[in-house]
Amino acid sequence: MRHGIWLAVLVLTAGPARADYPEVVRERILPGYAAFDAAAAALAAQSAETCAAEALRPAFQAAWDAWIAVSHLRFGPVEDEGRSLAIAFWPDPKALGAKAQKALLAAGPAVLAPESFAEQSVAARGFSGLERLLYPAAPFEADPCPLIRATADDLARMAHEVNEAWADGFADVVLTAGQPENTIYLSENEARQAVFTQIMTGLEFDKDQRLGRPLGTFDRPRPELAEARAAGRSLRHVALSLVALRDMTASLSPGAVRTMAAYDHAIALAEALDDPVFAGAAEPGSRLKIEILQQAIGAARDTALAEVAGALGVDLGFNAADGD
Repeated sequence: MRHGIWLAVLVLTAGPARADYPEVVRERILPGYAAFDAAAAALAAQSAETCAAEALRPAFQAAWDAWIAVSHLRFGPVEDEGRSLAIAFWPDPKALGAKAQKALLAAGPAVLAPESFAEQSVAARGFSGLERLLYPAAPFEADPCPLIRATADDLARMAHEVNEAWADGFADVVLTAGQPENTIYLSENEARQAVFTQIMTGLEFDKDQRLGRPLGTFDRPRPELAEARAAGRSLRHVALSLVALRDMTASLSPGAVRTMAAYDHAIALAEALDDPVFAGAAEPGSRLKIEILQQAIGAARDTALAEVAGALGVDLGFNAADGD
């Protein structure tokens, strides 16, 4: 598993000459969104040629890889117009996506036109929507092809909009923090804190949601709640996220030796875990390995909070994921 994960985030692993939030923007965020834009565009282009699930799955998997590498970023253009939720609506405890998608499958073509589809429920769109279409649990009651294409096109549109908005405007907003004309980040430390908060909440999401939900409790494990279970990607999301968060932390504070070691330990545990969808959450022996990984992610977060935050003079700020 290690080889595939490191290749998937290669675009994010070039080491910067300097370190601080501008390097995070230039070396991690901008290349990450560009890669997501390209991968989503490739998926949409392929869906125009074929709707066959098996043919589309490699491009779908590659696009989801690219999204996970930036999915912890919950500030800026990705939060405008609810894009982050529309790109990946999870968790969905009430199965809102499946219900909305069933209605879309039965609807006429007008609702699938780009302008109309962009107004549909975020729960039915994005990667979660495509996963249900490309890895169906049961036969469809209607031809899924039009909905597959509409969903892929909508995803590509959002990826392009986020990439363009960062490249053509929001990157400058972050990079000019503290300058008189900047009304969003009134000081460099505000931008630095915003970037650090993305890292912290990304680790929290991996620990509490991506691992916590399938773990459930010892008496009531819930492996069926794992993210991207149908596509076999539950563990992959954790591993990809950890690598991306480590790289982002390295750009922000490369001297954080203890934090880097904590990341490396968690990544090694994820790489060694042979449980793609956390099915082992229901088995005591296998469950322990998932719990150890969860603890390692918590330790990485705690170490970063002590070491990186102290070195940078920041603390945790508000994040769009707070309260989810």
